[in-house]
Amino acid sequence: MARHYITQATHDRIAAEFFDLTTRGRHEVADKIERAREMGDLKENGDYHAAKDEQGHMEGRIRQLEDILEDHEILPPGVEGVVSSGSIVTFLYEGDDESDAETYLIGHMEERREGVEMMSPKAPLGEALISRRVEEWVEYESPNSGTLRVRIIAVEHLA
Repeated sequence: MARHYITQATHDRIAAEFFDLTTRGRHEVADKIERAREMGDLKENGDYHAAKDEQGHMEGRIRQLEDILEDHEILPPGVEGVVSSGSIVTFLYEGDDESDAETYLIGHMEERREGVEMMSPKAPLGEALISRRVEEWVEYESPNSGTLRVRIIAVEHLA
């Protein structure tokens, strides 16, 4: 089991989702399965199969959340202008125009935000960016392109 590094806000969100799925969610799916069973022949019963499929997906999500909640560490608040896990970082590759700047959220997949691409802090670029500051140039080894350089333009921390 891997340790999960998440922000307090993400912890609170997934703890609430876990509680909801293990209480209300399980009861709703059990009711759907029971109503579908009452319709008769289970082999040809689409409602039954759909409810069982929903139950399987929900139980998978419950196990995923349980794994995170059992072995996690809450990230400390980020330092202004310094990249850390849980940061949204905007950077520019050497030689690119300002309009080519890229923005990524560096962190755990549960930290994802709509409209922002994710990058693992364990990815070559993610690892190179951690603890670096706005306006710093960062070099890293790209698995496909060799040594690349980026300049950090902005850092925003998740709440």
